[in-house]
Amino acid sequence: MNPSPETRRALSRQYKETPRPAGVYTIRNKLGGRVYVAGSLDVEGAMNRTRFELNMHSHRNKALMRDWIAQGAGHFSFEVVDRVKEREDPAFDRKAELERLLSLWQEELQCFGANGYNTP
Repeated sequence: MNPSPETRRALSRQYKETPRPAGVYTIRNKLGGRVYVAGSLDVEGAMNRTRFELNMHSHRNKALMRDWIAQGAGHFSFEVVDRVKEREDPAFDRKAELERLLSLWQEELQCFGANGYNTP
């Protein structure tokens, strides 16, 4: 049974208006132990885009790209490590909260320098 055109439009509008989960994710090199930490207002979409860029050899982080090519995709894992907790408060700033979480996780995981792929 197919929904009516009005129902399809309403469902499409509802989907587009629903905010995607924002959060912080990591890419871990299982061989070398290095980690890349990033955040996005659409964390699942960002991980998919990053995986696609790595597979297409077009990711902007050259060190991560070099290891991905040399070691293969099987030696890397993707994980969402934290999500922005949504609030009903009209003054709540999702982007600022995401930046705060990202900063905390980058410090916690020491993703700069020899331990990671991030650049200051």
